[in-house]
Amino acid sequence: MSSVPERKLAFVAWITVCFVWGTTYLAIRIGLESVPVALLGGLRWTAAGMLLVAIVPLVGQRLPALRELGGVALVGFLMNVVGNGLVVWAEQFVASGLAAVVVAMVPFWTVFVEAVLPGGERLSWRALGGLTLGFLGIVVLLWPELRGTTAQGSAFVFGVLALQVACFGWALGTSLTKRKPSVAGPIANSGMQMLFGGLMLLAIGTASGEWGVLAFTTRTAAAMIYLTLVGSIVGYSAFLYAIKHLPVSTVSLYAYVNPIIAVILGTLILAEPFDVRIVVSAAMVFCGILIVRSSASRRSARVKSPDIRSKAVA
Repeated sequence: MSSVPERKLAFVAWITVCFVWGTTYLAIRIGLESVPVALLGGLRWTAAGMLLVAIVPLVGQRLPALRELGGVALVGFLMNVVGNGLVVWAEQFVASGLAAVVVAMVPFWTVFVEAVLPGGERLSWRALGGLTLGFLGIVVLLWPELRGTTAQGSAFVFGVLALQVACFGWALGTSLTKRKPSVAGPIANSGMQMLFGGLMLLAIGTASGEWGVLAFTTRTAAAMIYLTLVGSIVGYSAFLYAIKHLPVSTVSLYAYVNPIIAVILGTLILAEPFDVRIVVSAAMVFCGILIVRSSASRRSARVKSPDIRSKAVA
């Protein structure tokens, strides 16, 4: 059990996660002003991965074994190339705050992935209702574009759809990570995942000729440094500390806070659109998440209760 000072520090770490990961959407949007899509993610994750791998000996952890590198590379592809890479691509067409709202649907995709993978939990009717409500929230968000009544058009629709694929990639990568125990520590594993994902994105950027149009301004250079050091290193380290000393249910609440911070920053700094439709859509998504999470909590309680009774009898 964590001591009182550790729990207080863990709450500070959780607040850090809420703020830092909420600001990364704005930093991505600013970075895209002069940095191409694949290189933005590639440079960020390669640098962050190298830094994390470099400190692995200092924290007493081991790197993944040679036989595990294939799985680590696959997770790096799913989470950093598909997950984060498509978020970067989508933010060309979708406001940063709105992107954060859509990415908040990761818990939906996590439940779906767990339901279809071998050994996963089947969907309950309650969870299915939450999923339906969340996806209806996305339909509300896209409705004017689907009817062709706004100037944003198909690019916005494809951007939102890309964010859904990104959520799926992140959820699948997370589920595979849970199913593949490793001899390496969490920092070592994450560092290698970031490094593999970053190198893949750099390869994509090279193949598509992005180096020829790469440029940095003061704003975009600051955004890249922020994403690498603060968004990746500080944010992830704070997350690890919080998850070690606080209940998972508490730490997971960052998923509700990140979009709020992203919307506020996008509206104030980049003058991004904010209207009633976005509020209604976000409310439906968040209510759906609450329903899905409550369903998972009830199922977890049912699973634990027989074990508790058997121990009492013994």
